Amino acid sequence: MLGEDKAAVFIQAWWRGTLVRRTLLHAALRAWIIQCWWKQKLAKLLEKRRWASLELYARQEWAAVKLQSWVRMWCIRLRYCRLLHAVRIIQVYWRWHSCHTRGFIQGHYNLKENHLNLQLEISLGSQACRVQQSIPLPIKE
Repeated sequence: MLGEDKAAVFIQAWWRGTLVRRTLLHAALRAWIIQCWWKQKLAKLLEKRRWASLELYARQEWAAVKLQSWVRMWCIRLRYCRLLHAVRIIQVYWRWHSCHTRGFIQGHYNLKENHLNLQLEISLGSQACRVQQSIPLPIKE
């Protein structure tokens, strides 16, 4: 009986060892699955943070570029308005000069039936002459 007891104890020890090893293996596999899941969650979280920081950087860059373009546009518009003002001043003085040195003719006309009504204003320097005339037109009936 002693040999059978030893054999039974040996088989029981082997079986208990197999159960313990199987339990440890299952526990290790479950721990490994949880670790893999956690690593995936961390990777996704890190990817979200990267995208968020990239979007923030892109938004800030876009805002800086937009602001720079507005400032450039404002500076160019300011220069354009100054140039336009200078051009208008030059035009006013040039027109005044050409009007006072060369003179100019202004007028308008009306055409009624068989008469041409003409009104002219001729200006030479400080002198002005106004002409108003009605000219009959030769119309054959």
